[in-house]
Amino acid sequence: MTHARSPSDTAEPVDPQVKKDLHRAAWACSLGSALEYYDFALYTLASALIFGPLFFPEQTRAMSLIASFGTYFLGFAIRPLGGVLFGMIGDRVGRKFVLSATVLLMGVSSTLIGALPTFHQVGYLAPVLLVVLRLLQGLGAGAEQAGAAVMMTEYAPKGRRGFYAALPFLGIQLGTIMAALVYFLVVSGNDNITQTNLWRVPFFISVVIVALGLYMRLKLKESPTFVRLKALKRECANPLKSAMQHSKPTLLLGIGLRLAENGGSSIYQALAVSYIVGVVGLKGPVGVLTLICAASLGALTVPIAGKLSDRFGRVVVYRAFALLQLALAFPVWWVLSLGNIVASIVAISIALGIGTWGMFGTQAALMPELFGSRHRYMGVSIAREVSAVIAGGIAPMIGAGIIAVVMATHEGDSNAGIGAWVPIACYLALLTATTLYTTFKTPETLNRDLDEPRDAWEVAKADEAVKAHHHAIPVRH
Repeated sequence: MTHARSPSDTAEPVDPQVKKDLHRAAWACSLGSALEYYDFALYTLASALIFGPLFFPEQTRAMSLIASFGTYFLGFAIRPLGGVLFGMIGDRVGRKFVLSATVLLMGVSSTLIGALPTFHQVGYLAPVLLVVLRLLQGLGAGAEQAGAAVMMTEYAPKGRRGFYAALPFLGIQLGTIMAALVYFLVVSGNDNITQTNLWRVPFFISVVIVALGLYMRLKLKESPTFVRLKALKRECANPLKSAMQHSKPTLLLGIGLRLAENGGSSIYQALAVSYIVGVVGLKGPVGVLTLICAASLGALTVPIAGKLSDRFGRVVVYRAFALLQLALAFPVWWVLSLGNIVASIVAISIALGIGTWGMFGTQAALMPELFGSRHRYMGVSIAREVSAVIAGGIAPMIGAGIIAVVMATHEGDSNAGIGAWVPIACYLALLTATTLYTTFKTPETLNRDLDEPRDAWEVAKADEAVKAHHHAIPVRH
């Protein structure tokens, strides 16, 4: 289904005022995402490193990890609801309003996590409150990435959509680096951090973050595509109904494309960090250092991936990064099982920073371009967040379950859990293979008309039908 690139596909000239608005949108979306995903990355790190003893101390080590990742999963489980709720608003009211609301919701939730009492202070009320705030975080996250990607894709000129749409996703890498650096400064030299209140400091910093993020988002102009829709009175009255009626094939494609990227991201960011620290036994802030290195490499990979997709096409670039992740799955997890600090950091950095986040950067423009204009925000939100539940949110829980089973079958062997790397690598390979298959069913979307109300899949099928009809007409001599 890949379409050849024509000379008209080159980058179009941009009016100076439009260029100014484009750069303002790029800063607002990118830095806003960086600030917002500082909050989300904090929770990821805390789930892997400290929430177990703070909120689930009565469990065994393995069960405490599963419980901690259970609250991590709940944030993903609620994301489709956030995607539908804010997707409805985004397609009816506008992209800007939603982006302002999400940064406020996530920032306040993260700040309050820092103020929570622990299990030793209030008993089971502590994990209940943690779950409530995690759910609110998930509601906000359910629309953030979709909104930022849609906004930048609709703002950017033809020929450069991949690069500009990737910038908010670059912001997410920067947010991850910020969170990891803060955690490194707090954790470094504090082996008993759960016995102090220092673990709260990174969450309290969210007060500043929410103020900056909200200020930038409120200064943002509405996307040109939505402005045109509103001027022509073509806003969708019920985006959810429209997406479910007209976009089922596209939604399945979006979910399939996300399995490798979102599943791989959670497996490497949360599960792998927990594995090398809690199972293999690496000491010090190695998990935090790993994420800093991986996110730094990802910050380079994401915009490069977007730019490559402008040059060679979205689907072929996405497929190439998925192939890389599949090729690295077993070697990387084998390296992690060896217990070498430097090798583990390098392995995760390459697998996550290039393989996984290369798909992430390519996906920025690909997902919005797959959907028609009237329900684009809703479609992207549903596809992203349903996949976030079945791949990203549940992946660390499945991995922690695998580790628990392996340890249970070798009771008394302190190193038994190390052997879990084989089934975990198999799980990652399965997710990635599913995505690879999906790329062969996905139409190329490079530089399609964003005002087109039909999905790219529907347009591709219509084009194929026209070509088939022309070929069927006999030629008269």
